Amino acid sequence: MIAELMAVNAAYAVIKETVQHSGEIMSAASHIAEFFKNKTQIQERLADKRQSGKETSDLEEFFALEEIKQKEQELKELMIYCGRPGLWDDWLRFQVDARHRREEAERQVIAEQLAKKKKFTDMVQNFLLGFWLSALAGLIGFILWFMVYLKDFK
Repeated sequence: MIAELMAVNAAYAVIKETVQHSGEIMSAASHIAEFFKNKTQIQERLADKRQSGKETSDLEEFFALEEIKQKEQELKELMIYCGRPGLWDDWLRFQVDARHRREEAERQVIAEQLAKKKKFTDMVQNFLLGFWLSALAGLIGFILWFMVYLKDFK
């Protein structure tokens, strides 16, 4: 979490410096992407820790998230004042759409994995069914042969 927080801070510093020198927020696009990527990683890591029951410092989590929230608010202001009209709203819509695309891709991957698992399970079941039917047919054939053999033996 500390590495991601440092990356967030570094990206934000570059964004702020770029805007101060050029007056244009678009020239810092890659650093904005880095900022939000690391923000998402921190949030996911904290969510994973909460779900897994691992202990983390609540105070550390709070201040990390608070620092990111403050920087995000400043970034919002930079986008509003240094970007084109409606840039922040478009950015929020883009983030929502991107999250939906990622979730849909994740659902597709899970569906593909389930389909592969079902296909493998069906293949194993068909193999076992064929094996047992063959064994049963062989047993019946053996019994019939043995009955014929005993009949000829008498």
